[in-house]
Amino acid sequence: MQSDERLTIDTPEQIALELPLAGIGSRFLAVAVDTVLQAALYLTVILTVIFVTRNARSLPGVLQMMGPAMGVLFLFCVYWGYFAFFEIIWSGRTPGKRVARIRVIKESGRPINAYESIGRNVLRAIDFLPVMYGVGVVVMMLNRQSRRIGDFVAGTVVVYDTVTDEIAPDWRAAPGSAAPNAPMTRVTAEELRLIETYLQRRFDLDPLVRDAMAEQIAARITAQTGVAREPGHSVDEFLEGVARRVRDVARFR
Repeated sequence: MQSDERLTIDTPEQIALELPLAGIGSRFLAVAVDTVLQAALYLTVILTVIFVTRNARSLPGVLQMMGPAMGVLFLFCVYWGYFAFFEIIWSGRTPGKRVARIRVIKESGRPINAYESIGRNVLRAIDFLPVMYGVGVVVMMLNRQSRRIGDFVAGTVVVYDTVTDEIAPDWRAAPGSAAPNAPMTRVTAEELRLIETYLQRRFDLDPLVRDAMAEQIAARITAQTGVAREPGHSVDEFLEGVARRVRDVARFR
């Protein structure tokens, strides 16, 4: 079940990017998958501890007690650290979120950091009350962005996952619009993403807004690289040529 709500982010270049917010259905699917994986880990640890305990009778008493103690410690870490661990190493995703194709980000659209991930997941215990995320579901239903208590505290939202590499710009100009020896290595990954996002969505914009955005982006690229638009080329042709040449730089492949 996909939410119709969207998170609108205004970039410094005054380009509005919209990210579809994940609904309760998608988030429930993600939690269900993660819960099954947690249960599998619990079961594996418990069976391992039982097996080790039964086969360690010849060991000293202290060593025999270490097995159950380590098992309890591991279960504690799985319960409290599972979600935060994966969200930190997978940029806001857990195995369940990958299945549901959703991820956690900041309200600003930036990736979350470790502190925000830990903060939102510590409050998962409150969202879970009284059972099966009862409080969390109620709170999500009472706000348009489907945020639970942990999201409000950490300043995060859950959106449908979009991969930058899947952006397919509408190429219209012939190759070679940018200067052959242009120092395109100065163009950052963020600027390339900005160019390609504009090229993909330009025909959905009002012509006046589109022209203003294109000029702003072109001016930024010119200031960054020293490469100006050639006579007879439109600003869109210039940006398309720049994007092609930047994509030819190995570090962006």
